Amino acid sequence: QVQLVESGGGLVQPGGSLRLSCAASGSDFSINAMGWYRQAPGKQRELVATITSGGASNYADSVKGRFTISRDNAKNTVYLQMKSLRPEDTAVYYCNALALLTGEIFGYDVWGQGTQVTVSS
Repeated sequence: QVQLVESGGGLVQPGGSLRLSCAASGSDFSINAMGWYRQAPGKQRELVATITSGGASNYADSVKGRFTISRDNAKNTVYLQMKSLRPEDTAVYYCNALALLTGEIFGYDVWGQGTQVTVSS
């Protein structure tokens, strides 16, 4: 069993920056890909960024050039550095990981509980 815990959300002014973190914990597991998603009120959850175990990353067009995803494999932690934040970035941000439990062939999607990011004057 694997759990993800996000942190770093909060209130920031337009143009400001925040860094989100997400740590995976449990026993007898490994993590493959990790990513960040977000969901604003009344909208569908959307992909923000993903990163493979080797460090290859992908971004949604709306955040490309402003957000950076990174990971520390030794700590089973993924980060999302957000800069030049806009009001439209306001959403609950969710961490996601593809986890493999010891002895299992297939990975499982694991989700964090989410952290609120609000961009407002």
